Amino acid sequence: MGNLDNKLSNVIGDRTAKVLADAFGIKSVGDLMRHYPRRYMVRGELSDIAELHEGDEVTILAQVHSSANRPIRGRKGSILEVIVTDGREKLALTFFNQAWRERELKVGSQGLFAGKVGVFNKRKQLAHPDYQMIADGADVENAVESFAGKYLPVYPATAKMPSWKISQCVDMAIASLNEVEDYLPEEIRRAHNFPTLKQALVQVHAPVDLDDADAARARLTFDEAFVLQLMLVMRRNELKKLNTISRKVINGGLLESFDAALPFELTAGQLAVIKEIEDDLSQPHPMHRLLQGEVGSGKTIVALRAMLAVVDSGGQAALLAPTEVLAAQHLRTFEKLLGALAFGGTLGSADKATRITLITGSQNAPARKEAISLAATGAAGIIIGTHALLGEKIEFADLGLIVVDEQHRFGVEQRDALKVKAQKPPHLLVMTATPIPRTVAMTVFGDLDVSTLRELPLGRQPITTHVIPAAEKPAFLERAWERICEEVATGHQAYVVAPRIEAGNDVSADIDFLFGQESTEIASVSELAPRLANGALKAVRVAELHGRQSSDVKDATMRAFAAGEIDVLVSTTVIEVGVDVANATVMVIMDADRFGISQLHQLRGRVGRGTSPGLCLLVTNTSSESAARVRLDAVAATLDGFELSRIDLEQRREGDVLGASQSGTQSHLRLLRVLRDEELIESARADAVGIIAASADLSGYPALRAEVALVAKNAATDYLDKG
Repeated sequence: MGNLDNKLSNVIGDRTAKVLADAFGIKSVGDLMRHYPRRYMVRGELSDIAELHEGDEVTILAQVHSSANRPIRGRKGSILEVIVTDGREKLALTFFNQAWRERELKVGSQGLFAGKVGVFNKRKQLAHPDYQMIADGADVENAVESFAGKYLPVYPATAKMPSWKISQCVDMAIASLNEVEDYLPEEIRRAHNFPTLKQALVQVHAPVDLDDADAARARLTFDEAFVLQLMLVMRRNELKKLNTISRKVINGGLLESFDAALPFELTAGQLAVIKEIEDDLSQPHPMHRLLQGEVGSGKTIVALRAMLAVVDSGGQAALLAPTEVLAAQHLRTFEKLLGALAFGGTLGSADKATRITLITGSQNAPARKEAISLAATGAAGIIIGTHALLGEKIEFADLGLIVVDEQHRFGVEQRDALKVKAQKPPHLLVMTATPIPRTVAMTVFGDLDVSTLRELPLGRQPITTHVIPAAEKPAFLERAWERICEEVATGHQAYVVAPRIEAGNDVSADIDFLFGQESTEIASVSELAPRLANGALKAVRVAELHGRQSSDVKDATMRAFAAGEIDVLVSTTVIEVGVDVANATVMVIMDADRFGISQLHQLRGRVGRGTSPGLCLLVTNTSSESAARVRLDAVAATLDGFELSRIDLEQRREGDVLGASQSGTQSHLRLLRVLRDEELIESARADAVGIIAASADLSGYPALRAEVALVAKNAATDYLDKG
C-alpha cells in the first residue's frame, strides 16, 4: 500500500501521533486517511456580525481589531483571543495553546473567518475558526469567492484532539502521499466509474464540492463491502473443500417413526426448509446453515428432524443453548414430541428409539456423571446443553451435527470448542428467532446458507399489544392486574417480566410507582413478586423465576408452570426464548423501555402459543414524546418481526450489528451501513463472486490479496469465522 503504511509519527511528530493513537487507535498514515469526516461545513455567503446567532455556521469578512494571549486559569496552557470587526460590530475569535497565530492575525489586517457561533460569558465567539488572511492590495472579491466556496471536513474528535487539529494532521498526511497502489481490480473500478484509491482518499478529506465527496465515499464504502464479501465467499469455498460424513435420510428409521406420530401437519415453509437441510446433510462436505424465523414459526421441529436424521445415520447431535432454562425447555419439548422414541435403552421404550440427555453447569454430580457417560459412549443420540458442553471432560462417540440456538449469544471460540470434539468436521445449523434483514444476513452471515421461516403454524392465535403509561394513567396498570386475574379465572396463565432480579442499591427499594405512587425505582423480580402476591394478584398462585436460582429450582418452577400448578410467573428475561407454555395468554412487561425492540418481540412471543389469543402489555414511565415511547409504539403496532428488526437496526449502532462491539476493537467497517447500502452490498457480492471465480486464492490480484489478508488479521473480523 506504499506509504499508507508509514508510521504517523514520521509525518506529524511523536506527541501529536500519540494523542491520535490514544484517542482513535490511529497509528499509520493509512489509519488517519481512513478517519473519515462525519460531515462538511460549507462556507456560504458572508454574514454580518450583528446578525449572528448561536449555533450558526458562518463566514465573515472582518478586520483584526486587537489580540491578547493569556494563561488559562488553574491549568497549563494559554488562550489567544482575537477581536475582529466588520466596521459595525465586534466578534471574538479564540484559539487554545496557539499563541503563534498572533503573528498571522496582525492588528489592522483583513481576513475571512469561518466557524460555528458559540457563546461564552454572554459574548458571541468563534472557537478555532478556519481563516484566510487577505494580503494588502489583494483582490478582496476573488479572495471571498475562493474561500467561501470551500468545503471543510468535520471529524469525530475529542477534547485533546479537536476537529480542526485533525484536519491539520490530515493535510500533512495528504502532502506526504506518493503513489498509492490501488487494490481494486481495474475492471471493477471502471465498471462503477470510481476514482482511484488515492483520489478517493484525498477527495473524501478535501473535496472540491459535494459531488466530489460523494464519489469518494461511494468508492471507499464499496471497498469495505467488497473486501468483506471476498472474505465470506473465500470462506464458503474453503468450507466446501472439507470432507465429512454424509448423513442421508434413511427409510424405516427413527425420523420416519417420528413423522408418522406427529399430531399436526408441517407448514409449507417448514417442508421447504427441511428439504434444504436434508440436501445439505447428504453432502460429503459439512452443512453451514442459518435457520431464522419468526417467533413461534416452528424452528424447533425443523432442527429436531435434522438431529433425528443424523441419529439414524449412526451419529450424535448436540444442541447448544444459551441458558439453563432454555436447555431444560428443549429437553421437555423433545421428550414431549418424541414420546417413547426419546427413551432408548430404558424399559418400555419404542423400537428405534434414541436417548436424550442434558448437560448443564449446575447439575448435581450423579446426574452430570451419567449425562457425560451417555454422550461419550454414544448411548445418547441427542445431547442438549449450555456452555457446559464445551468443557474438557465432555466427549462424544460420533458428533455429526451441532445445532446452536440463539446463535448471537455465543462467540466464535465457543462454537469452535464444540466442533473440535467431533472426529470429522460436523454439520452446523445455527438458529435465531430474531429475524435478520436480507443485507444483514448477506453481510454478517455471508458464509452461511440462509433458510427463513415466515409463516406461523395453523391455529396460532394473534397477539394484541398495548403500551401502558403507568405514570400518566395508573388506573391502566391496575386494570392490567385485573385482566391477569380474569384470564386465570378462565383457566389461563400469565407472565410478568421485570428487568432486574433485585432492586438497585442506588435507589430506594420501594417500587410504589408501579402501583400509582411516585418513585424512580426499576422493577425487580424479588420486590415485585411478593408485592403482587400479597396485593393485586393475591387471589392467584404466583412464583418467581430468574437466573440466580439453582438449576433444580428453575426446572421445578418451569415444570410446575407448564403443568398449570402456577398461575403467574414473575420472571426476568430467562423466558425470552424457547419457553413454550400454550396455556399462557397474558404478559405484562414492566419498565418495557429498558428492553430493545427485538427482545420485546421475543418476550411477547411467549404468549398466544395455543388456541387462545394473546395479550402483551408494555408498562413504561417514559413520556409520550420520548424515543423510548416511539420504540414501544413500534412494537405495539406490528407483529412482523422482520419489520421490527429493520426498525431495531436503524436505532442501534452499526457496530453492534456487525460484531465490532463484541470484539472490543474498532471495526474496519467505517462507512458501510447495511440498510442504507443494500444495493451496494449486493453489487459488491456479485463482483466478489466473479473475482473468486477467476482466481480462487486471489493470486491473480496480489494487491487485493494483500488487502484482504490485512483486514482478515483485524480482531474485529473474528465474528465472521463461524466455522
